[in-house]
Amino acid sequence: MVTHRPANEQEAAAVIAAASGQRTPLGVTGGGTKAAAGRPVTHAATLSSKGLTGITLYEPAELVIAARAGTSLAEVERALADNGQELSFEPQDLRPLLGTEGEPTVGGLSAANLSGPRRIMAGACRDSLIGVRAINGRGEIVKSGGRVMKNVTGLDLVKLLAGSWGTLAFLTEVTFKVLPQPERRATLVLHGLDDERAIAALSAALGSPFEVSGAAHLPAVDGRNARTLLRTEGFAFSVDYRLKSLQALLKPFGGGEVLDDVAGAALWRDVRDVAPFMRSGDAVWRISTAPSRGAAIAAALSRSLDCRLIYDWGGGLIWVSVPAEGDAGAAAIRAVVSTPGDHATLLRAPAAIRATVAVFHPIAAPLMRLSQDIKQAFDPEGIFEPGRMYDGV
Repeated sequence: MVTHRPANEQEAAAVIAAASGQRTPLGVTGGGTKAAAGRPVTHAATLSSKGLTGITLYEPAELVIAARAGTSLAEVERALADNGQELSFEPQDLRPLLGTEGEPTVGGLSAANLSGPRRIMAGACRDSLIGVRAINGRGEIVKSGGRVMKNVTGLDLVKLLAGSWGTLAFLTEVTFKVLPQPERRATLVLHGLDDERAIAALSAALGSPFEVSGAAHLPAVDGRNARTLLRTEGFAFSVDYRLKSLQALLKPFGGGEVLDDVAGAALWRDVRDVAPFMRSGDAVWRISTAPSRGAAIAAALSRSLDCRLIYDWGGGLIWVSVPAEGDAGAAAIRAVVSTPGDHATLLRAPAAIRATVAVFHPIAAPLMRLSQDIKQAFDPEGIFEPGRMYDGV
C-alpha cells in the first residue's frame, strides 16, 4: 500500500486531486491510534498527516491555540500546561483499549470528536473546536471558523467535520479555545450503590448548583464494591464549599469519602480511557443515551447478555464489555438501544466481527439520505474512507 505523507497543504491537495481524478480510495490517518476502530476497510493508498506538524498560533491571553493536524496531542498539552491552561473537554486516549501504538494527534482527535468525563460541564471536543483548515475530495483547500471567538464564520461546518472520521475532508489545521487549569480538583466517592441508586445520586448532584465536572459509576466487579464518583474543580475555597454541600445533599446515599487531586486524577483517567476493559479480550460497545434511561438500558442488557458496564456522563454514556464471539451482542444491543436519539457504537472487536455487523448506529432513511448528500458535496468521487461509517458514507 502506498502511503502519502505531504509536508504542506499544497502537496496534500495535489495528492487528493490526483486520487479524485483516478477514483482511488484513500485511507486517512494521523498517529494511527484509532486504526482498530470502526469498520475495517481496504484502501489502495493512505494519506497521513504526520508531515503536517507544529503549533501555528498560541495566544494564552486570548485562550486560543492552533496546530497543524499531525501535531501530537502531547505537544499541545505541554504548551498549554506551561501556561496553566488545558483543553477543557479532557481528550480521551484509546490506545490501551484498542491495543494501538503511536501518538494521538490533534487532527485525529478532532476527526473522531473524542471527549472525556468533563464533557458534562465543558462540552464535547467539537464545542471547543472553533476553526479548521481542510481539503475536500476535489482537492480544494477550505477554511472554516476562525482563530478567535470573535471571528468564527462557518462554525457550523467546523462542527460537521468534527466526528466525521475522515470521511468528508482531510484536516490540515485545527484551532481550539482553551481554559485555565483549575486551582484544585477533588473527587467525592460513594460506595456500594446499585446502578439505579447510583444514577439517582449522580442526577441529584448534576441538578444541584454545585458545578460537578465529572459524574461516573463503576459497578461492583471481581469482589470490589461499586464506586460512584463526583468531581468538583475550581478555586480551592469554592471546591471545599461544594464538596461539603454535595456530601450534605447526598447523605441519603451514604455521604462518601473525598479523594485528593492525585488519587482522583488517576481514577478519572481510568474512567476516561475505559481502563477496566483494557486487558480483556471482550468486544466493547459505547452507548449514548439520556441519563434517566441508563439504568433501564443496562438492566435490559444484563438480562440478555453476559456483560460488564461502566457509566460516565451521569449515566448518559455506558461502556459495555461483551464476549467477542458471534455478533458480539449486536442483535441484543440494537434491540435495547432503540429510542430515537440513543446510539450504540461498536468500538472494539476483532476485524471479522467489525466487518459483518453495523459498527456505527444505524440511522433512519431520511438521515441516511442527508448523510449521503453531505458526503457527495464534500467528496463527490467517494475517495475518503469509503464505507468506514456506513455503505457509501
